[in-house]
Amino acid sequence: MRNSRKRHEALVYHAKPKPGKIAVVPTKKYATQHDLSLAYSPGVAEPCLEIAKDKTNVYKYTAKSNLVAVISNGTAVLGLGNIGPEASKPVMEGKGLLFKIFADIDVFDIEVDATDVDKFVETVKAIAPTFGGINLEDIKAPEAFEIERRLKEELDIPVMHDDQHGTAIISAAALKNALELAEKNIEDVKIVVSGAGSAAISCATLYLSLGAKPENIIMFDVNGLLHENRTDLAPNQQKFATNKSYSNLAEAMKGADVFLGLSVGGLVTQDMIRSMASNPIVFAMANPEPEISYDLAVDAREDIIMATGRSDHPNQVNNVLGFPFIFRGALDVRATKINEEMKLAAVHALADLAKKTVPEQVNIVYDEVSLSFGKEYIIPKPFDPRLIYEIPPAIAKAAMESGVAQEPIEDWDKYREELMDRSGSGSKEVRLLHNRARRNPKRIIFAEADHLDVLKAAQRVLEERIAKPILLGNKEIILELKEELGFEADVPIIDPKTPQEDERRQRFAEKYWKARQRKGVTFLEAKKQMRERNYFAIMMVNEGEADGLVTGYSRPYSSVVKPVLELVEKDKGVNKVAATNMMLTKQGPLFLADTTININPTAQDLAKITQYTCVLAKMFGMKPNVAMLGFSNFGSTKSESSAKIREAVAYMHKNHPNVVVDGELQADFALNPALLAKEFPFSKLNGKRANVLIFPNLESANITYKLLKQVDEAESIGPILLGLSKPVHVLQLGASVDEMVNMAAVAVVDAQEREKNIYR
Repeated sequence: MRNSRKRHEALVYHAKPKPGKIAVVPTKKYATQHDLSLAYSPGVAEPCLEIAKDKTNVYKYTAKSNLVAVISNGTAVLGLGNIGPEASKPVMEGKGLLFKIFADIDVFDIEVDATDVDKFVETVKAIAPTFGGINLEDIKAPEAFEIERRLKEELDIPVMHDDQHGTAIISAAALKNALELAEKNIEDVKIVVSGAGSAAISCATLYLSLGAKPENIIMFDVNGLLHENRTDLAPNQQKFATNKSYSNLAEAMKGADVFLGLSVGGLVTQDMIRSMASNPIVFAMANPEPEISYDLAVDAREDIIMATGRSDHPNQVNNVLGFPFIFRGALDVRATKINEEMKLAAVHALADLAKKTVPEQVNIVYDEVSLSFGKEYIIPKPFDPRLIYEIPPAIAKAAMESGVAQEPIEDWDKYREELMDRSGSGSKEVRLLHNRARRNPKRIIFAEADHLDVLKAAQRVLEERIAKPILLGNKEIILELKEELGFEADVPIIDPKTPQEDERRQRFAEKYWKARQRKGVTFLEAKKQMRERNYFAIMMVNEGEADGLVTGYSRPYSSVVKPVLELVEKDKGVNKVAATNMMLTKQGPLFLADTTININPTAQDLAKITQYTCVLAKMFGMKPNVAMLGFSNFGSTKSESSAKIREAVAYMHKNHPNVVVDGELQADFALNPALLAKEFPFSKLNGKRANVLIFPNLESANITYKLLKQVDEAESIGPILLGLSKPVHVLQLGASVDEMVNMAAVAVVDAQEREKNIYR
């Protein structure tokens, strides 16, 4: 991230279009004078008086119940050290963003200019009435221990220093499952720890709560073994001081069952791993370089169970598995603290979740046939959608059972449903899409790479390992733009008009002419068309010289889709191509079809479009719930359009009874389960939220997706062409860089699926 282009990109990301990463948004109506009179004077006096009578009413009438403070003094930031409170603010905003997207928790980040423990504690105590919980972050040891201890004792809201306890909770869950696989008891194992900072001390302390014996934990810091004769140990380190003698880490690791690394990269050798006991458990969690690389460790021992802090290897110990969901559960029962029982509940819940059948969505994202509990899957994946409704209930129950919950939950089924509703943010789907593409990047052509934004998108997909770009366009312009962007990577650049491409143009023209000669295309016209980048690019895909194509940035959609429909064969059993836009809304992803191809589809066309879109939804790991939309409900109007929709629904019910589909339905009934259940209890969509919306014509679908995009700020992925035999996708004119990156990821995933013969 330190090269100049990356540095510039990071700075622009944080500065534009508005500085920072988080904002405050109203949650109530404010359009009229009446609304404002309720929001502020005189209406605001009523909740103030109620809170004055009983302070607990603050949870009823304000945002306190869902508001966490992320607080730091900037003395131990990431790998940057003591950079001060102002410089720590981007990190704290980032933590706030993670709270919101993973657990729907609002955050104010608070940067405190205080390194003195007393001053820091007094400052936090003074502002604590604002918040439902306190997340301490990036505070150096040993002060961090004392600050957390005092705040937990002196405040009546949950307080947690995530740097300490987050890693401890996730690694403890991994350790519990690893020991089960190794058929070892925690009471008996020898644990060697490299590192004696706040995270290492917290991990070892939590392992004691799980049953580890103090005499079996051997800990090293930068000065060597924590021995009871040392006089430089902090109080929290002294409890791990041993009377045993080890001259170095290598000697201590001989015969050890567990190695926990929270120190520096490259510290552990293969010989040290080979010296460990049978079925060794190695958690090398230094970042970005582990104490020993994953490849070296598994090469040294076939029986090893390995975890790291990295996302590119199995068993990532990632704090995001913990803190959002721990605070979610604590807030939802108004816990007065996060105690040992709640932390252990998180450990057991995470460990248990790894043993349950993994949803297909997770398998798809991580490109696995079937993830299952074992050496390479001892903790859940960060993108597992079950985390939001499995972990918080465990925390809430532990808070209730340990007596720190002030608002116990009675209806657990209802609570789980509420938690599921909180996970609606569409940004998660983009992360899933990109992560899945990275598992097996494909060669994707960017057919307009001599445009700056297109080249930016190609650079992004290469650097983020989403795809392997092939750049089409004027080579001189592309090279100039690459220099301007600092795009130094060597990637293929092809200019279809140059003499260097004569042989390929001739070959492509012959193929094109043979395919279209009975449709009025002459060989001369075919050769001329091969000088046009979209025809040339499509032929590259057809001939296996690329895996997919993204185009359409600089030209009207209709002119770009024409060669696609001419040159790309339809998939097996498909008689009509369609298009879907995946809209990432606040309620979750919605698939809208047909948005760009079929102007006035017939009932049979609508049924086919429904089938294609359901296949796409499943490709993204979603179970499709289809609403066929109209301006009336279930035959209330006898128009031609309504009749067409009803005919399509009847066809689907008869020929595809396993697909959840119903209509015709007005959009509000389709998207509001309570409204639908009240008025139409017979609907097949009852108890489900529609996520596939089929429109009666292109006009309504296209208008809707563009309205959502502009008015609701819903992100759009698409139009995604359905029914073609190749991953060729056409952008809308003037698509943004993000839209092009997302479409490239779609093309990669499309190509991945075809390799598995999903469509065959």
